[in-house]
Amino acid sequence: MKKFLALLLTGAMVALTACGSADTTSSETTDAAEETTTEITETAEAADTTAADGKTFNVGICQLVQHEALDAATQGFKDALTAEFGDGVTFDEQNAQGDSNTCATIINSFVSNNVDLILANATPALQAAATGTTEIPILGTSVTEYGVALDISDFNGTVGGNISGTSDLAPLDGQADMIKELFPDAKTIGLLYCSAEANSQYQVDTIKGYLEEMGYTCNYYSFSDSNDLASVATTASGEVDVLYVPTDNTVASNTEIINNIFQPAGIPVVAGEEGICAGCGVATLSISYYDLGVATGKMAARVLNGEDISTMPVEYAPNFVKKYNKTICDALNITVPDDYVAIEE
Repeated sequence: MKKFLALLLTGAMVALTACGSADTTSSETTDAAEETTTEITETAEAADTTAADGKTFNVGICQLVQHEALDAATQGFKDALTAEFGDGVTFDEQNAQGDSNTCATIINSFVSNNVDLILANATPALQAAATGTTEIPILGTSVTEYGVALDISDFNGTVGGNISGTSDLAPLDGQADMIKELFPDAKTIGLLYCSAEANSQYQVDTIKGYLEEMGYTCNYYSFSDSNDLASVATTASGEVDVLYVPTDNTVASNTEIINNIFQPAGIPVVAGEEGICAGCGVATLSISYYDLGVATGKMAARVLNGEDISTMPVEYAPNFVKKYNKTICDALNITVPDDYVAIEE
């Protein structure tokens, strides 16, 4: 059965990497994805033995909200752990529907059930998990900056205690370079983000510095939740030449609102990750959230096999790809360089 699972995973990853041009970046990304799939396949073939050894684990998954990026990270995590342990691992997967208080309730239920490990998918889920237990191992994923998320002033790459994980931080200087490459004549860049998400604040603060060094004027446009997103976005659409949105969960869940405002206004949106770009953006320098989840799952396997989580540094995505939304680019008459890969529709 595990060989069958491995074949399914291989097919899925090939489908994911089939899109795009045959440029060097695309080839490198495809090679990396195939390498990840091969490793999962090889591990899956040994999973029967692991399960036969009698190891069984119950893993709690707290995902902040349902959207493309977080869903992919959760799936990658589950696939990697299933490949390692087969039927020896079960998942209690719960979604907080975007509510931080619900994250806390979910984490408390995991603690009461004495799960073996917690996956905290997104920053509010990680914060709730860190508050909820100092004993059960916690791995974060889709978390941009752990020092910011956990209020660690001297963060050196290793959280310590019972927490580690993976970061979805793409190079913010590279994203600023992308804006300069595509829109060199723009004057004002809008930075749209949810003020309730600490990692979004970190991203816009950081990229603002890079953009101002390039000569742009940057304006902040913060909103507290989805209820005031439309009004804030409408204000921004009348004041900026280009909009930048970071890897923000509230934005990711409401890309249609942004697209319905900015595309008719003829204003391009550069996004912090592929899922947002697919909904409302023209371009992004993005990671694969599925691969990020796989990396987190491999970390989880090491923890469940006895490795000390307190010594495990936070891991970062190894590959970043320039991608573009062909539909919106065509609508806005934007032509991207040849090294950009089209997002599969």
